[in-house]
Amino acid sequence: MLVAVWKTGKALWSEARMLPLRAAVALGSSGLGEPPRPDRLWKGMAIILPVGAAAWWAIPQVTWVMSPSIDAWAVRAAPAPIRRGDLVSFRLSHPIAGPRPVDVTKYALCFPGDRIAMIEKPSMTAGAIDGWYYCNGRLLGISKARAHDGRRLDHWHPENGRIPPGMIYVGSAHESGFDSRYYGPVAVTRLTRMERVL
Repeated sequence: MLVAVWKTGKALWSEARMLPLRAAVALGSSGLGEPPRPDRLWKGMAIILPVGAAAWWAIPQVTWVMSPSIDAWAVRAAPAPIRRGDLVSFRLSHPIAGPRPVDVTKYALCFPGDRIAMIEKPSMTAGAIDGWYYCNGRLLGISKARAHDGRRLDHWHPENGRIPPGMIYVGSAHESGFDSRYYGPVAVTRLTRMERVL
């Protein structure tokens, strides 16, 4: 064991002796033992620092979309009044979404005062019922009886046949989208209008 400790110490000392030479190479010298060339360092910094600063600013501006239900890979906030068909983002707390709130992006599909109807029909899942959702007579989507992991999904039951004031039905045309079919309309105050980047 003493021999192993000695070999390890010797290897560490050898590496420590090489640090100044490696630092000189990192600072622009053309090779080990050569003097540093600060002009190379400044040229490298002139390229790397602006690119790094641009990335530092740009990355938080973009939200990556991890859902196949949205026709976008990346979106960014675009504050403006929300119109039908706009992308919107909000924080969702729901057992199906996971133990922590998640940011989700959907389409704004049915607005305050619009007629909303849900017709229940037998599901492809034995003994279950699906909800067929219509906004002003146009099919928005069909709920499923089970989530992809097999958990039971309860679909939303509209009241009064209209989207309430201050609320928007959000969703997508994707058959497996998790949207207002299951948790109902979302308050306009919780929504941020987004625009597609990629």
